[in-house]
Amino acid sequence: MLLRNRFLLLLALAALLAFLSLSLQFFSRWLPVSMQLKTEVHAFPEFPVRLIPGAPGRDDGLSGKNRKRIMPDPLTELPPLDPLHEANLYCNTPGIRERSMEGHAPHNLKLLSVHVMIRHGDRYPLYAIPKTKKPDIDCVLEPGRKPSHPLLADFISHMSKGSEAHMDSALSSLPRFPSHSLCEMGELTQTGVVQHLRNGQLLRDIYLKKHRLLPYDWTAKQLYIESTGKSRTLQSGLALLYSFLPDFDWKKISIRHQWSTIFCSSHCDCPVRNHYLEEEQRRQYNLRVKNSHLEKTYIDMAKVVGVPTRQLRASNPIDSLLCLFCHNVSFPCTKNGCIDTEHFKVIKSHQIEDEKERHEKQLYFKYALMATHPLLNQTVSRMQRVAEGKKEELFALYSAHDVTLSPVLSSMGLAEARFPRFAARLVFELWHNPEGKKEQYVRVLYNGEDVTFQTSFCRGQERRSKQALCPFAKFVRFVKKEMFLAVNGTSYYDTCHQRLF
Repeated sequence: MLLRNRFLLLLALAALLAFLSLSLQFFSRWLPVSMQLKTEVHAFPEFPVRLIPGAPGRDDGLSGKNRKRIMPDPLTELPPLDPLHEANLYCNTPGIRERSMEGHAPHNLKLLSVHVMIRHGDRYPLYAIPKTKKPDIDCVLEPGRKPSHPLLADFISHMSKGSEAHMDSALSSLPRFPSHSLCEMGELTQTGVVQHLRNGQLLRDIYLKKHRLLPYDWTAKQLYIESTGKSRTLQSGLALLYSFLPDFDWKKISIRHQWSTIFCSSHCDCPVRNHYLEEEQRRQYNLRVKNSHLEKTYIDMAKVVGVPTRQLRASNPIDSLLCLFCHNVSFPCTKNGCIDTEHFKVIKSHQIEDEKERHEKQLYFKYALMATHPLLNQTVSRMQRVAEGKKEELFALYSAHDVTLSPVLSSMGLAEARFPRFAARLVFELWHNPEGKKEQYVRVLYNGEDVTFQTSFCRGQERRSKQALCPFAKFVRFVKKEMFLAVNGTSYYDTCHQRLF
């Protein structure tokens, strides 16, 4: 009898355990999903995971394995990018505290030099939508108006004293800060100035206060500054420079004019580069004409403003609409209706689609290799001189455009990098190990994110730790030799002038 009672007790216990196991399996189908949803949305805000609902009150009979298969994998099945979210990132409106990885390296390494390439800050549109009122945006700097910066008032005062600066003639005639009550086409706005005051302060905290890149009594020879001949790039560079070196001595400042937006200086003659650019532009055109939804949007917008579709398309309305979007200004309306958010989303979505195909077709990549070699070659040469012990040009600043940064990103294989936002920054750091063989290392950072091991020249480098760096020699070899391999060349001049057919 005792054995029989023990057997029944064990049987009841087994039944209880089986019931608990089934219950846990039932709840495990749903609980991790909700937990995963919160985790992935936080980690990838631009790629939210969406649940696929089933019919209520019905078991579809799928096993746990099959049920898991229909859930989107956030790493391999990313939904299309949200055009409004991408537009917000492009605006780069000041106010969000960003995480910066500049200056992060093993404690035993010493920082030797820093090269910073920037896109100018927020600006007034370059194009106007036909038959619409100009956007009501002023370019007067007012420290009491948002967005602002603690150094804005001092920046305005200091810029008014800049007559002693050494600038090439093409730059000396430009205003050193924006001041028009109604912006001129392409003029830097207060938002654009503040964006680069923030950039400069961030770099100052890291490179001067923490790493002491420049001595307290720095000289003009330790800086290298270059800008294109547009007021928005000169003013952006000065804003960053002022917060990087507050109240700097104007007599120590020398700014060189770069006439080319791709910074090719005296090495701009490159027929092969032009060929790939023409092919890329033809690809862009073909993609646009094949997009019936985009064409219908242009037709609708043209009817609103009362112009032929061709004229509206030629006016590049996305540029104006992005400016209005970034400044929270309503899209234009006429007696025929309004250009609305849906129109904007369609055009912005086409931009995103175009960028995706651009990476796939590789025409832009080949153009980028030839377009950016002169600039990257100059950068490498300056770094090499510092690595050899020269204490000149320790900090270099190139104030440029989206058409400058975008090909640089592409040429280095950074296909996943977003199109350069307003006030984007691309940083090259040179480090060395004072002990042992005195090896040099390079780090590449884009908007504060370390992208060194995403570059084509360091992608295969084994990372032994999170703080591992890429040998500088790899960057040198890439610029001096490997850039030409993708276009079947051996040198810049020979590749630029080779016969393609």
